[in-house]
Amino acid sequence: MSDNIIYKLRSGKPIKALWFAQKTLGLAVPDAWYRHRRAHLLAKARQRADYNEMCRRADYYCRINAPWQMSTEDSVQRDRSWLMYTGALGDYGRKLFHTAYYFDQHDVTRWFDKGLRWNFCPGDVYFTPEKPTVVKSRLINDDNANSVVLKLDKLRHFMYVHDTKPFAAKRDCAIFRGKIRQSRLRTTFLEKFFGSPLCDCGVVGRNEGCPEEWMTAKKTIAEHLDYKFIMALEGNDVASNLKWVMSSNSLAVMTRPTCETWFMEGTLRPGYHYVEVKEDFSDLEEKLQYYISHPDEAQAIIDHAHAYVRQFWDVEREEMIQVMVMEKYLRTSGQM
Repeated sequence: MSDNIIYKLRSGKPIKALWFAQKTLGLAVPDAWYRHRRAHLLAKARQRADYNEMCRRADYYCRINAPWQMSTEDSVQRDRSWLMYTGALGDYGRKLFHTAYYFDQHDVTRWFDKGLRWNFCPGDVYFTPEKPTVVKSRLINDDNANSVVLKLDKLRHFMYVHDTKPFAAKRDCAIFRGKIRQSRLRTTFLEKFFGSPLCDCGVVGRNEGCPEEWMTAKKTIAEHLDYKFIMALEGNDVASNLKWVMSSNSLAVMTRPTCETWFMEGTLRPGYHYVEVKEDFSDLEEKLQYYISHPDEAQAIIDHAHAYVRQFWDVEREEMIQVMVMEKYLRTSGQM
């Protein structure tokens, strides 16, 4: 237990208890104050020089462009990694699903009347709902309009690092630490590269059925930054480490993403924002050796990744876009 506490303090990740305490204190501000200021917030957004880009992003997250009918029946459906809720915004309770999702959805829904209705599916969503639904993650395909993305599970997914170690000073090696989570992709990677001198990899947490020798100790984010390459492999949906990896001076190495979040993984360009490898990892060694031998090209990818990540750093702008997404969702349902 003490080792676990020490790791959490050293990991480089936000401390969840402090974040929850801050969010709980924020609940003292009446939702009515936000509802009263929504028109002002959106008017302020329209005055920004980057408003057209904000609209582009809002339309990317909410691809519904035709009227649809919101159900008048309340329902809750539970699964191992997600929950499907249909009901009023104000009736979504903290105990229904993980607390982080409650606070994150409240950051957006507090701007709207509590009686308005929505479909909400928090958790790791790896399918497209049958009806327009607010989600954290969605499949990357042309038929995902029913998945409306908000910035959810922010504490776990949206964190960044200040990396002072240049790419050239890092180890000529890739690192992976993570859970298997029944991921075919992660299992294939470990089967091929566990014990390889080019890959420092292992499974952390509870053994979920993998070979015992794969189990290894966790490494802090600072320890990850000693490596030139950091594997960002999808688990249940997206690779949760991708955001902070792309803010570092290491290269993100991954297969073509199949799911996306508020980070818009579907817009990332292989060879420009990250190093793409095949799903069977047959070209991984070749790709690593290439960028070890071509540090200038590696640095160009890192610079492009940094530029991409910066668009998510303006807190007020991010809030405005989320409110724009939610308003579009409610408006197309005929409720506004």
